[in-house]
Amino acid sequence: MARAPSRARVWKVVRSWLYKVHRWVGIAACLLFAMWFASGVVMMYVPFPSLSERARREALPSIDWSAVKITPAEVTHALGAPPRDLLLHMRGTEPVYRAVRSDGTLSVLSARTGDMLPPVDGPQALALVRAGRGGAEARLVETLARDQWTVPQSYDPHRPLHLVALEDAAGTRLHISSRTGEIVLRTTRAERFWNWFGAVPHWIYVTPLRQNGTLWANVVLWISGLSLAVAVTGLWIGLLRAKLGRTRYAGGRVSPYRGWMLWHHVAGLAGGLAVLTFLFSGWMSLNPGNAFARSPLSPAQMAAFEGADGRAFPGDPAQIAPRTLPQAVEARVTWFAGRPLLLLADGRSRLTLVDAEGSPVLLSDADIAAAAPLLRPGTPILQVTRLTEADAYWYSHHRERPLPVVRIVFGDAQQSWVHVDPATGRIVGSSTASLRLYRWLYNGLHSLDLPLLLRHRPVWDGVMLALCAAGMIISVSGIVIGLRRLTRRKPAARRPEAGSAS
Repeated sequence: MARAPSRARVWKVVRSWLYKVHRWVGIAACLLFAMWFASGVVMMYVPFPSLSERARREALPSIDWSAVKITPAEVTHALGAPPRDLLLHMRGTEPVYRAVRSDGTLSVLSARTGDMLPPVDGPQALALVRAGRGGAEARLVETLARDQWTVPQSYDPHRPLHLVALEDAAGTRLHISSRTGEIVLRTTRAERFWNWFGAVPHWIYVTPLRQNGTLWANVVLWISGLSLAVAVTGLWIGLLRAKLGRTRYAGGRVSPYRGWMLWHHVAGLAGGLAVLTFLFSGWMSLNPGNAFARSPLSPAQMAAFEGADGRAFPGDPAQIAPRTLPQAVEARVTWFAGRPLLLLADGRSRLTLVDAEGSPVLLSDADIAAAAPLLRPGTPILQVTRLTEADAYWYSHHRERPLPVVRIVFGDAQQSWVHVDPATGRIVGSSTASLRLYRWLYNGLHSLDLPLLLRHRPVWDGVMLALCAAGMIISVSGIVIGLRRLTRRKPAARRPEAGSAS
């Protein structure tokens, strides 16, 4: 008989702490919730600025093949080692090779003379922009290491960056690489404006914080983790206080509350699970504890698949390209299973793949299947499939993915999948069973990247907006309740009536 009162006392203490945590931590958490839901709606339609491959190529002029006098083999000799990536394009009126070395650093060489070119300064960047736009008005704003839109580490090889403003109606600004002279980012006034209400608050993308990736990740993990705890306590309390069975509160009501508390309670019961789901998946986006490996392929495996083995490309792009794609804006040296290839692209991102002699190359599923063992020697290959349309694990949503692709399924312990673009021969994606689970825990729950919804985009919009609206009701009602509690005056102590002391 002694255990029952003890359990009752423990439960009473637990309930008391549930209410305290939800009541006081919830005030700050609801402010965050409101910010996340409102900014999430903005992000549905205005993503964080980036420059797609298609947009990058659109800004490039056609290569002047008559000015290209240096071959990739001569570039490799000048660098002293084969580059990880080698791309030929124009920089103003000068054809150049952009080489990515094995350590990730960038080098630019003149394709006319073979000389190593120095970094581009501000006035040169401005001149390149003006030349690329037929002398259109533009001005150099500043040279910077990073700003709000170039915090990601992917810009590190290009720093410092030259910021150039175009005098156009859209308020376009261009970030120019000081290493290569290329446009690495293009933003408009509208993009920048809406991102202050979208990705910046949603990701807590404050530049001084975000430039330290580890610190930023830990801060967001703890903030979202505490917010998740508030949501759990709120849902628990909401269920404890609701009477959904035959027994009801006075008047047949399921909630004991009125006014803003009623709104908060009912909205929490209806949309609390959605709030919990969004918070959990957002927390998972930071990959807590590195539970999910980012890529199953190492640089050595990627190099083995290409099969260059330290060799230089034997062909001459200036002899090959004019016969196949004379209007090309770039030519990339690539390798496929030991075969040297040249990938040509025009300003509309139409691709042509040729070999070192200039003959067109069309990679079949059989070609890709034959090259697959180079990635994982001795590992059984369970399936090689060509995808011609999106599926649950290969789809475009805020991120363009090429189709068709060839999916290689390995029989290793990680259950690895590799996706190869037959148009280029390049690996464009890879995953493991762990990453495919992550796809559902993050993309599936946070962005509702569900095949049925993605195939019917207006339905996806409607579901997302409805869930965000429910979350906003919970958040705003919680903020009002919290502010009223914080500003509530304590009742004044009653003074004793005259003569009561006698």
